[in-house]
Amino acid sequence: MDTDLILTFGLCSWQHGDSNAPFHDWRDTRAQDVPPEVLRQREVKWLDMLSNWDKWMVKRHKKVRLRCQKGIPPSLRGRAWLYLSGGKVKREQNRGKFEELDSQAGDPKELDVIEKDLHRQFPFHEMFVSRGGHGQQDLFRVLKAYTLYRPEEGYCQAQAPIAAVLLMHMPAEDAFWGLVQICEKYLPGYYSAGLEAIQLDGEILYALTRRVSPLTYRHLEKHKIEPILYMTEWFMCAFSRTLPWASVLRVWDMFLCDGVKIIFRVGLVLLKCMLGTREKLKTCQGQYETMELLRAIEPRYMQEGFLVREVLDVPVSERDVESEHHVQLKRWRKNRGELHWKSPPRMHGARAIMASEPPSRQDLRQNPTIIVESPLPPPQPTPQLQKGEKKSKKGKKSIKKGSMKITPPPVTEIPNPYNLPSDPKLPLRDPQLPLRDPQLPLRDPQPTLRDSPVQKPLVNDTPLPNTPKDSHLPHQPALNDQPALNHQPVFNDQSLLKESPLEKSRLSLSSTEADHQDTYL
Repeated sequence: MDTDLILTFGLCSWQHGDSNAPFHDWRDTRAQDVPPEVLRQREVKWLDMLSNWDKWMVKRHKKVRLRCQKGIPPSLRGRAWLYLSGGKVKREQNRGKFEELDSQAGDPKELDVIEKDLHRQFPFHEMFVSRGGHGQQDLFRVLKAYTLYRPEEGYCQAQAPIAAVLLMHMPAEDAFWGLVQICEKYLPGYYSAGLEAIQLDGEILYALTRRVSPLTYRHLEKHKIEPILYMTEWFMCAFSRTLPWASVLRVWDMFLCDGVKIIFRVGLVLLKCMLGTREKLKTCQGQYETMELLRAIEPRYMQEGFLVREVLDVPVSERDVESEHHVQLKRWRKNRGELHWKSPPRMHGARAIMASEPPSRQDLRQNPTIIVESPLPPPQPTPQLQKGEKKSKKGKKSIKKGSMKITPPPVTEIPNPYNLPSDPKLPLRDPQLPLRDPQLPLRDPQPTLRDSPVQKPLVNDTPLPNTPKDSHLPHQPALNDQPALNHQPVFNDQSLLKESPLEKSRLSLSSTEADHQDTYL
């Protein structure tokens, strides 16, 4: 690694933070460097969290925050953002509202301004590269619906990049409710007339700079550089037009989890890295040079791994932001009077949003878009007790166990067409007995499976009249239990089957051969 780069990393370490933290930890890892197996494990963990979102947010919120800091898996980022921001609950509680707003015409003046801004949002992204494409159409629908949802606030140009980033990860309706939550919960009053809220947060950033980087604060105060000159686009667009795309996604993962304090931390990191050393200040001796330096931030300070690490080390909490907010609001009222726009209270992250509006289990239920029918039979219904029966604890347990068991379908046994050595041998017929009943009429022989001039015996080793005595045919069982060729009756009476001496000797010889064959096998 370059020596100057290492020196710069060391200079950007925080005085009140963990300056001795190891350089190679998970905070320095880029999303593209995460191994596929680690990414699959994170996806499984996020799926479990999204399935039990209320329990994780209440009992294990620190774990949710840690996983947001590591980076949400790209395949689940849109769904996770919707849950973090509370847009999922908002959508479920206002079903059909977006379709209603989308069907309305809207204010012509607002629509004209929106249409002029469509091609300016991420013009090189495949969703917005073509005029009139599906990306620009959805962006127009979302922004128009918001102007109808909040007509007193109207449309602000800084809302377009916010909505565009959301549309890259979710459908138009979900992006609309995500935009509503960001404008009302995370950044309230930012997009109202007069921009009073953003000016107030600029003063908060200025005061926090004094605590984090006194050298930067003195330089900005010396040249009378107001925060509104450099931080407006940072905060109103949530750094979506400033940082590289990979860094934007990581910042938004933490921003939607922990709230606006992440935006303040990112601003403080950029100010400290660009104006926090005397060597840097030598190159900007005036207001113009300082503004040009802040407009062209060096890429190494915006790199994903470095930026996330520095943001997490900034000693600024929600309490610090709120404390400074009360101080600056009191000063504002003293110098400028009351605020003309009364915005709702700001929510610091997903946990505060959920606590302010507790959702129901139905609101957090996931609705799959693809339904696959299971090949397994449906489970049997739980038997219901009659009116006369009493519900006992043992009865409940037995019913539950019975309802959980699924009886498998009966397995049909397929007969083996080939005899095994362990199968019992069929009794032999006495050759002196007649082959058929003389009273039965003769029938035409049925066609055989193989065209052979020699007829196969009916029973094992039983010769037919036209079979030569010296021929030894191999034993072949009857296929599929078919009847005999001449439909001759088989005698099963044991009293009629008598073994002659010649037959006994032949049987003993065949059993000896079978024993030798079994031994070989």
